[in-house]
Amino acid sequence: MITKSEAKYIRISPTKVRPVIKLVKGSNAKEAVEKLEFVKKKAAKYLQKLIKTAIADAKNKGYDQDSLFISRLVANQGPALKRYRAESFGRAAVIRRRMSHLIVELDSNKKIMQEIKKTGNN
Repeated sequence: MITKSEAKYIRISPTKVRPVIKLVKGSNAKEAVEKLEFVKKKAAKYLQKLIKTAIADAKNKGYDQDSLFISRLVANQGPALKRYRAESFGRAAVIRRRMSHLIVELDSNKKIMQEIKKTGNN
């Protein structure tokens, strides 16, 4: 892992984020940002911003942008805001406004290739 970025308390359900994650997980970081630009989902905007942040962190550490890829991308459940709506017979139904915690980890292709070469020589 070269860089790790987190976005917490994002006001979107993790079940809505996960299908968008499947599109870009394991791909080149630069290509992932370009793919997300054409996805018409609210989650794509949040993921794109998070990946750009991770790329900027890797640049500050001295890594090349073209050699980075997404090694881990996760949407975890955050807290839920509870709201109430009137139901029949004077009851109240709970409405949960769910939140997500997004985590992205970037890795370098060169680093993994070196590890593969080391294990292959032994």
